[in-house]
Amino acid sequence: MEKVALGKSGLKSAPIIFGGNVFGWTLNEKESFKMLDELFELGFTTIDTADVYSRWADGVPHGTSERIIGKWMKERKLRDKITLITKGGSSLQPGGPKNNTQDYLTGAVQDSLLRLQTDYIDLYFTHFDDGKTPVEEALEAYQKFIKKGEIKHIGASNFSAERLQKSLDEAAEKNLPAYEVFQPEYNLMVRDKFEGEIKEICTRNNLGVIPYFSLASGFLTGKYRTKEDFEGKERKMFADKFLNNRGKKILESLDEISEKHNVSQAAVALAWLINRPGVSAPIASATKSSHLKSFTEAVKISLSNEDMKILNKASEE
Repeated sequence: MEKVALGKSGLKSAPIIFGGNVFGWTLNEKESFKMLDELFELGFTTIDTADVYSRWADGVPHGTSERIIGKWMKERKLRDKITLITKGGSSLQPGGPKNNTQDYLTGAVQDSLLRLQTDYIDLYFTHFDDGKTPVEEALEAYQKFIKKGEIKHIGASNFSAERLQKSLDEAAEKNLPAYEVFQPEYNLMVRDKFEGEIKEICTRNNLGVIPYFSLASGFLTGKYRTKEDFEGKERKMFADKFLNNRGKKILESLDEISEKHNVSQAAVALAWLINRPGVSAPIASATKSSHLKSFTEAVKISLSNEDMKILNKASEE
């Protein structure tokens, strides 16, 4: 599988990054190991997680995803073959404050290294901007870890255009490490959080872009067409808001193009992102072996200009 560059970081990834938020949430440890084994065999070796995953699930403490990934890498002896992404700065308790102070992030990185049972993290993200800590303070924390080789590269997620640009400016002015990858929410249902000023900043600074919620929390798989389809499903809290006229039009466009190419709707939604200007590799999750077929389909499918126009039109309205 041909790898793609994550901006100017020097890191390369398969065209789809696996989202580790499902580990410990919708997949238990045994199921997570099976999924990770299958991903590795298929060549999808970049894994995205965070210290907060997946504390929103009943009875699941923060750090569970990292612990599972760390245990899997150690047992399989595969650390050097995995591109590992994690994040810190989000609240570890429901409703708690985000925190990007140097003291907090220093502890967060150390804790993630322990849970992941590794000496280094390939790409570490400031998960959210807390809106108050000077942007250079996080960079100063990361500088120490980068000098020790415990963090290789850094990125930002969920930043406003203003704070992202300020972070890049401060890094240049004060000789601090700069963010090299950006992680926005971006998919056919949610376009305004990336397109526009954020995208321009990323393009101008050659930042890699790895969108999360690429399948709109499962909505773009086409499985959820009515409110009844969400009943009893873990994804309901994230995705039932998309059940509206716009969502219906987008699903219809996915139906049309997936039928044309004889692939899944999820594959088309991922392929749309892969082909969007500025995007390096979308992040997507799966909970069953059969779901991984959409990953391989998305990488292989060649969407025509007309296909892209149909999807763009449906999602712009």
